[in-house]
Amino acid sequence: MSQPVQEENLKAIFGLKLRQYRELQELSTQELAKQSGLSASYINEIEKGKKYPKADKIMSLATALDVDYDEMVSLKLGKQLGQLSDLLKSNALHEMPLELFGIKTSDLIGLMGDDPAKFSALLQTLLEVARNYDVRVEHFLLAALRSYQELNNNYFEELEKAAESFLENKQWMDLPTIPYNQLKTLLETDYDYEIIESSFDSQPELQGFRSIYVPTESPKLFINDQLFPNQKAFVLGRELGYNILDLKERALTSSWIKVESFNQVLNNFKASYFSGAILMNRHTFVQKLQDFFNRDTWDSQPLLDMIDYFDTTPETFTHRLTQILPHYFGLDQLFFLRFHNMPGSQQYKLSKELHLSQLHNPHRVNPSEHYCRRWITITLLQKLADTDMHEASNQPLIDIQRSQFYGTENEYLCISFARPLALNEEANSCITLGLLDNNTLKKGVNFASDTDIKTRIVNESCERCPIPDCQERAAEPMISKKDQQQKKREKALQYFLEQHSE
Repeated sequence: MSQPVQEENLKAIFGLKLRQYRELQELSTQELAKQSGLSASYINEIEKGKKYPKADKIMSLATALDVDYDEMVSLKLGKQLGQLSDLLKSNALHEMPLELFGIKTSDLIGLMGDDPAKFSALLQTLLEVARNYDVRVEHFLLAALRSYQELNNNYFEELEKAAESFLENKQWMDLPTIPYNQLKTLLETDYDYEIIESSFDSQPELQGFRSIYVPTESPKLFINDQLFPNQKAFVLGRELGYNILDLKERALTSSWIKVESFNQVLNNFKASYFSGAILMNRHTFVQKLQDFFNRDTWDSQPLLDMIDYFDTTPETFTHRLTQILPHYFGLDQLFFLRFHNMPGSQQYKLSKELHLSQLHNPHRVNPSEHYCRRWITITLLQKLADTDMHEASNQPLIDIQRSQFYGTENEYLCISFARPLALNEEANSCITLGLLDNNTLKKGVNFASDTDIKTRIVNESCERCPIPDCQERAAEPMISKKDQQQKKREKALQYFLEQHSE
């Protein structure tokens, strides 16, 4: 059953229809006011979607415009505004997280009213682009979350305070981290959870999930028994986050099988943020980072020791870095990337990204393209493919590199961790944190000036890269060649016009 159209959208549809019929009759607002007996200001408010007239006033307008009453109150806007009509009837506007960015739904509806035909054409163009690039609703919602994180430098004081309040209440502030068994006991005793470790053998399709939540009267949480203990602890920390932060709308699985609303996406983020904050409390984290940054030379061991101290995974640790570095160290020009690769395969999939800067390189490219083999992320995954899996599971590979993006002045200090995936022994994962090389980095991180850190010129993908004689090239620079050819044509045209305009 379809949802009823919200009142705000009914006002918008009626206002658009009224303006549409008024303009077809070539009437001004004042002329329609005179013929209908209503004031021009009232008609203007209706057309802007701010008022919905009563039945007698609708009848007066319909008579003045020579339109049937039923046609005036229908939800159809005609072929030209069909996409706009569908949008308003679907209530999709109210599912968009506009309020996170300081925008009211009424503001957007107001823009529609200024030129509905152009707005509808723009909407149709965006929908066509989305279809061509297979952009689904979940892609949009997850992109909206990333924008929200970037807008706030990925730091949320209210979540940090909630985590600290929890730790203080349990007298756990001085613990390096909270062991899995203590979190398990807490959920069982305080929140009546039943925690069940399972391999999901009876349903192999579910073996890729870290956890599955069953919302019964006494909640059941199934945790994949193939996870490392620190990964299980993070799952339980997230469950505590849902409860302590009173987040009702949620996904049932650890990774997305279907995104139903932005609230699900946002609540999952908040609960995950809470989990990281209780497992790595910010005060201890900041102090250890400061000690690490005070070192004059790069050494990976203290970083690995820090991960061991918090008994966490490289990915959770790096996520925490993206929250702490901007707020406490001013390092807000950074990116986070996660790549997956099947050993022996030349395909490297970017599965997660976050950019806390206006500089969006490197970023996701077309799946058919080959990411630059000079990135430390790719070279570390190639190295991992030749490493004993048992050894790599015990301790991740780690490396550092200065990456200078070809044709720009942008240079990042990149730190990468690579290791096999816990739930897929045939796949490897690499996490990279990139910090823009600027004065803030040089002042705050002593080892950023270490001359022993190698520097490499990198690009987005082989197809986009004009670097000559690249020994690591995995594909011809077809996109780069097309771009260069286009520039030559534009230059030739400009020269031709100048020659013949004299």
